[in-house]
Amino acid sequence: MTALLGRLSGIVLPVWAKWVALAALVIVAYGGGRVHEARRAVAVLADYIGKQAAQTVRIIERQAKTDVLVQTKYVDRIQKIYVQGVTIETNIPNYIQPFDTERFGVNAGFLRVVDAAWSGDAVGPAADSDREPAGIPLDDVALAQVANATSCRAWREQALGWREYYARKQVDINGEAGAWYQQDSDSDSSE
Repeated sequence: MTALLGRLSGIVLPVWAKWVALAALVIVAYGGGRVHEARRAVAVLADYIGKQAAQTVRIIERQAKTDVLVQTKYVDRIQKIYVQGVTIETNIPNYIQPFDTERFGVNAGFLRVVDAAWSGDAVGPAADSDREPAGIPLDDVALAQVANATSCRAWREQALGWREYYARKQVDINGEAGAWYQQDSDSDSSE
């Protein structure tokens, strides 16, 4: 190596060649620095993308758990409500006998009030015709009311289920639910 340096030191180069050699050396050094910086940037970007992918996987796993948890919880609750409704419907003949229908008739006014309640319309003024029998047996009225109550209870559970589902999704993604969500005391937040 020393012999090579000794030979090179004896070579006389014109000034322009020295400047070209210096410029080439600067360009090579600058290019090497740029390549090194690009490699660092790629490594930082790859690390960032890896962390984002890992976070996305964690979020997806939590969301899948939420999907199963909430669906199982509320499907079971809704199924129980419908089973209870059917049980109550089958017991109507035990509580309302045919002679009850003859003794306690349903009048037209009762039906007007119930229809108005379900439609949201005003009942209007009472009329003499409201006192007339409606011709509907009490057990049919009870059956309709049980079916309506069962449906309403099931819809309530569905609404609560959707509410919890969206709140849990917010927790899965953001770490907390919005201020709109107040978890019921009967819900278990550790699920």
